[in-house]
Amino acid sequence: MLIKRLLQTVITATILIGIIVAFVLLSKSAWYPKPPIKVGILYSTTGALAITEQSLLDGTILAIEEINAQGGLLGRKVEIVFGDGRASNDIFPKEAIRLIKDEKVNVLFACFTTSFRKRVKDVVEKENHLLIYPVLYEGLEQSPNVTYIGAVPNQQIIPAIKWAMDHLGKRFYLVSSDYIWPHIVNEIIKAEVANLGGQVVGESYIPLDGTQVEPIIRDIRAKNPQVILHTIVGTSNKPFFEALHQAGMTSQKIPVFTFSIGESQAKIYKLDLAGDYAAWSYFQNAVDPNNQDFVARIKKRFGRDHEANDFMESAYIGVKLWAQAVLAAGTPDVTAVRDTILHQSLHSPGGAIYIDPITRHTWKIVRIGKFMDNNQIKVIWRSVKPIQPEPYPPFKSKLEWNRLLQHLYDRWGNQWGTYQNKKPS
Repeated sequence: MLIKRLLQTVITATILIGIIVAFVLLSKSAWYPKPPIKVGILYSTTGALAITEQSLLDGTILAIEEINAQGGLLGRKVEIVFGDGRASNDIFPKEAIRLIKDEKVNVLFACFTTSFRKRVKDVVEKENHLLIYPVLYEGLEQSPNVTYIGAVPNQQIIPAIKWAMDHLGKRFYLVSSDYIWPHIVNEIIKAEVANLGGQVVGESYIPLDGTQVEPIIRDIRAKNPQVILHTIVGTSNKPFFEALHQAGMTSQKIPVFTFSIGESQAKIYKLDLAGDYAAWSYFQNAVDPNNQDFVARIKKRFGRDHEANDFMESAYIGVKLWAQAVLAAGTPDVTAVRDTILHQSLHSPGGAIYIDPITRHTWKIVRIGKFMDNNQIKVIWRSVKPIQPEPYPPFKSKLEWNRLLQHLYDRWGNQWGTYQNKKPS
């Protein structure tokens, strides 16, 4: 009898263990979290452009942290895999390949300059992947594998020229860094100024990272413009503005209208721009309830002295638009998201924004601001509604624009600009 009872106990225990094992196997997803959705962030965290690209990194990280704090996407955490482009035209595509092939990321949030973007664009097109590019740029590009979040010239430059001619003067001097964005922008400026009855009295370029500004200052003085239209980027700004002011050309005499400097750049390079003007889609002092909350979150996350700027806001909303596309698709699959992202819109810190399904660029508001004594920018004008993107300005054909791009690329020795110091490898 005892043996019979023991045998029944063993059988019962075996059955119970089997049931438990089966339950565990059948409900494994309830016991273990779903795998994360991997995303690649590829900016320069070292190298000559690390300071400038930090804003892009900050905006991207903040958006992803907020998504995860709200439960992630589709019940899955969004996991960041970082890459460092090191401000190198060679490193950016190598890192893009690593993130896509080795790390299996579902999207790339990446690139600052046009040269970096074009190299990474080649990668995502070959791999049939997706790049979210956040920075304003010269246009003249469309790719089924890129979503362009930043403004193109008809959403920044053209409205600013009209405003400047109405309020500041009709004689302009163009001063720029010698690379692709300012050259294309200046082609557009010259056409628009001529169309509105104004005059471009001079045009000068300085190599990227260049410091020899005295010839430019002498030429500005000789040409006596009413407004300086400014597209210098990076460290060249400090010697330029110092020399301009030392020559007596302050904002009271000849205001500078910049398309490349905002609040944070003025702070980084310690520039005195009081009385000068700027045009961007977003300023930290934009009046919008969404923006006040955004700026507060930026300062809470990164520090009270951190400045929100156009780059940061654009990188932030690029992530949020991608996240909406993932939810709409019901999957982070690249092919599905490339389609659903074309139908996304949101009310960003800078106002309403939505993706144009034809060009894969965004409709954006443009703002004009005036620098105050503390280098904060007061918004003095904004477009009534978002402006439709025109990546290829209509006064040249697409073929003519592409020929100009090729001409400049050839002239610079198969790169996208001239450099005073060692050119990017």
